Amino acid sequence: MAKQFNVPPVIFPSGGNPSNPNQRRLPTAPFQPSGSSNPSLPFLSFDVSSASTASFSPAPQFPSSSTIGGGGFDDEPPLLEELGINTKQIYQKTISVLNPFRINHHLHEDADLSGPFLFLMAFGLFQLLAGKLHFGIILGWVTMASMFLYVVFNMLAGKNGNLDMYTCLSLIGYGMLPIVILSALSLFVPQGGVVIMILTGLLVIWSTRVCTRLVVELANCGDEHRGLITYACFLIYMLFSLLIIF
Repeated sequence: MAKQFNVPPVIFPSGGNPSNPNQRRLPTAPFQPSGSSNPSLPFLSFDVSSASTASFSPAPQFPSSSTIGGGGFDDEPPLLEELGINTKQIYQKTISVLNPFRINHHLHEDADLSGPFLFLMAFGLFQLLAGKLHFGIILGWVTMASMFLYVVFNMLAGKNGNLDMYTCLSLIGYGMLPIVILSALSLFVPQGGVVIMILTGLLVIWSTRVCTRLVVELANCGDEHRGLITYACFLIYMLFSLLIIF
């Protein structure tokens, strides 16, 4: 015989009896928190009508780029101007140097190193095309030449000398333009010939005249020592021309 077990009746907490259909509880709405501070906000009820009527805060508004820092990028100066590179001034000084008989020394009163640096890099590039790596030599010689001209002139002018090192670098650098032209022409002229020697003499005189004229016009007591300044400038540019010839 099968053994019978006495099973106690199951009592549900809600008091309903699933065996009696009359006592079943009707389904209720999902749980709502009793301590909710905003009863209008639905809590997982998936009620579309109540969710559509719920109030939401608007998205935060951020200031546009035009209101930050004044007028934005339209009022910002060009990048070259921020770096201290005035392309218009460099162009005007270059055109002035190209005419050795009518040099406008007023353009060179505001000394800069942007134009001379471009000329020196072009000089080194043309030398590199000729198979000579002279970038370090060119920069080193320009520095020593500027110190040489600075010391010579201020020793001649004495207490009245007002030529500073920065101006010497600028004037010697702009006077290098004929030497840069000579370096470019040497790529198409046979080395060691008469033609290259004549071109070297003419362009060295051109550079010497330009640098001497600028130093005499911009420095005090420059006219009194024009001959010595011319000799110093001639030695400087003749030294650079030896890099091209040999």
